[in-house]
Amino acid sequence: MGSEWQVVTVGELAASTKGALAVGPFGSRMKADLYTPNGVRVIRGNNLGLGVELKGDFVHVAPETADSLASCCLQPGDLVFPHRGNIGEVGVTPNDSHRYMLSTSLMKLSPDTALVDPFYLFYFFKSTAGRAALLVNASQVGTPGIATPLKSLRGIELKLPPLPIQKEITDLLRSLDDRITLLRETNATLEAIAQALFKSWFVDFDPVRAKMEGRAPEGMDETTAALFPDSLEDTALGVVPKGWLPRTFRETIDIIGGGTPKTSNPDFWNGTIPWFSVVDAPAASDVFVIDTEKYITVAGLNGSSTKLLPAGTTIISARGTVGRLALTGCPMTMNQSCYGLRGKAGDDYFTFFSTTRLVQQLQQKAHGSVFDTITQETFAGVYLSYPSAQVIAAFDSAVDALMLRIRENLIHSQTLSTLRDTLLPRLISGQLRVPEAQAQPEGTTT
Repeated sequence: MGSEWQVVTVGELAASTKGALAVGPFGSRMKADLYTPNGVRVIRGNNLGLGVELKGDFVHVAPETADSLASCCLQPGDLVFPHRGNIGEVGVTPNDSHRYMLSTSLMKLSPDTALVDPFYLFYFFKSTAGRAALLVNASQVGTPGIATPLKSLRGIELKLPPLPIQKEITDLLRSLDDRITLLRETNATLEAIAQALFKSWFVDFDPVRAKMEGRAPEGMDETTAALFPDSLEDTALGVVPKGWLPRTFRETIDIIGGGTPKTSNPDFWNGTIPWFSVVDAPAASDVFVIDTEKYITVAGLNGSSTKLLPAGTTIISARGTVGRLALTGCPMTMNQSCYGLRGKAGDDYFTFFSTTRLVQQLQQKAHGSVFDTITQETFAGVYLSYPSAQVIAAFDSAVDALMLRIRENLIHSQTLSTLRDTLLPRLISGQLRVPEAQAQPEGTTT
C-alpha cells in the first residue's frame, strides 16, 4: 500500500513547460489602478476556500494586462498557493469559461498530468502533512511570508501512488466535496426564499397592497390574509400598514449578554456546551451555527456571566468585527463580544431576518475609541414598523419548514466534512484503500 508508493518532490511533478512554477507579478506591475470591472479574473488569497470551489468576489484586469504577464496566467488544473498572507491554503484553477491569473501574493504550480492528477496534489496540500510542508519555511514576523517561495514549494516531498489510484482517491474525495457544495447551494436558495418572503410581508407590504386592490394575497390562506390590514398610512417611518407601530429595534427584543469562563480553570472548559465567538460565525448560506471551536462545562456556565441561549436565538457580534450574524441551531453560550437577541413576540425567525435587514444601520452607528462597538443603546437608534404578534407568528410558521431544512442540510454537510477530513490523511498516506473507505458509513470517524 502506501509503503510501496514512490517518494517524489513537487519540483519533479511540475510540467516541462516554461513558467510551470512561478510567482505572481511584482506589486509595481499589478497596481489597483489596473483593475477593470470585468476581464481576466485575478485569484487572491481570499478566493481560496475550504473545498475545491473558489469563493468570494474577484478583481479583474484587462486581457492585454494579463497577456503582458504571461508567466502569471493560469490554465485549468494549475494549483495556486499564497506565499504571503494566508500561507497554507491551496486552490485549483477551475475549468470554466473564465480566464484566470495570479495576484502578487500567490504562486502557481502547473503539474505534469502524465504523472499526477492535479486534484491529488490539491488534496495532499489540504492534508495535515501537506499544509505543514507549506508552512515549514514561513516567517510569522509581520505579515506571514515565505522568503524563497518557489524553492520551498519545489522541495516539498510526498508519496505518489500510481495514477489510477490517484484518480480513485480524488474521485472519492471530490464526490464528498460535490455533495457538500450542493447542500450549501441548496441552503443559499432556501434562505433566499425565506428572505424574499420577509421582504414581501414586512418591506414591500405585498399582502396589504393586494387587499387594497381587492385581490387575495398571493400564496396565502384566508386566515393568514385576515391578519393584515387593508390600507396604508403615513408615519414617521414613511408609509406603512395601518396599525403597525413605529418601534425602536430595542423595544422589540430582549438582549442577552455573553461572557467567558476563566481560561485558567480547566474545570470550566472541554465540556459539552458550545461556546460561540466570532470565529464561529457561519457562512451566509448556513445561517445556523450548530458547532463551535470551544466547549464549556456546566461549571463554566455557572461560574461565569455567560448565559445558555435557547435554540433559535439570533447572535450578533458587537465588538471589533461587528454585525456578524448567526442563528443558534441548538442551546449554546457565547463570549462577551456578542449579544443574543430574543424576539419579545416569542419568535425566532422574524427577529433574525429583522436583524439581517437592520445590520448595516447598526454597523453605521457602532462606535468606540479602540474597537467599533454595538451597545444596547445602538439598538435603540434604529427603527422598524412593528406588526402584530399574530403576523409575526404567521411568518415564523410560514418559514419554519425552510429553516429546519437549512439546519438539517448543515448538519449533513458537517457530517460529510468530518468524514472527508478523516479519510483524507489516511488515503493520501496509503493507510486506507479506496474500497475500504467507500465501505465506511457516513459519520464514521474511526
